[in-house]
Amino acid sequence: MRSGSGQVGGLTARPVGVERLVVLPFLKSVQISFQSIRVRFFRSLITTLSLVLAVSFLSFVRVNTDVANGMLSSGNPEMRQALILSGYDLEPKDTSVGSSPKQRWIVVLSLLVCAVGIVNAQLMAVTERFREIGTMKCLGALDRFILQLFLLEAGMQGLSGAAVGAVAGALFAVAGGAFHFGASAVSHLSPADLGLSLAVSVGVGVMLSLMGVLYPAIVAARMQPVEAMRTEH
Repeated sequence: MRSGSGQVGGLTARPVGVERLVVLPFLKSVQISFQSIRVRFFRSLITTLSLVLAVSFLSFVRVNTDVANGMLSSGNPEMRQALILSGYDLEPKDTSVGSSPKQRWIVVLSLLVCAVGIVNAQLMAVTERFREIGTMKCLGALDRFILQLFLLEAGMQGLSGAAVGAVAGALFAVAGGAFHFGASAVSHLSPADLGLSLAVSVGVGVMLSLMGVLYPAIVAARMQPVEAMRTEH
């Protein structure tokens, strides 16, 4: 026996037998996710700030290295000597520098701490949204729809936070290079290397945000509607 289809709040239910399926346009999913971020703006802001700090440090380290490599590629012996005096360990035949193992470990640890913070914040968000999730599932929302909403929210927060962090870290690195070595040293910075560092930083930030929300999103998607609806807050 097939029941009639209906539309509630933008959700179109298409029954097949006794199973209810929800067909929701992608743009509508984006709109719902954006509205959810607006409602929980301050909590989202705190989560995003931790991502901004982690990504800005990654961007700062990478752009600092790009500035040093630009100075070496100039072939100016004075710039090379300035790098050595500032602490870079350069051999006579070195044509490039890399981040130190200590810097790499600090970057990795900061990203891990950020990921843990995102997981914790998203788990709390799931707890606060029990009734909302239960209502959507009672209307016919499938597990993948709930998962999609959480991933979209994380993607928006990750993209905005990573972009701000990457730009901020790059600006601090360029300003630091100009302060220590002079504006002429920064002028040798390769735009391609700078763009790559920014792209990598933003990509890492978005990936970190999505990975951090994956487990909480799965928890939310697997919730039973009845249990979610009767949860007291």
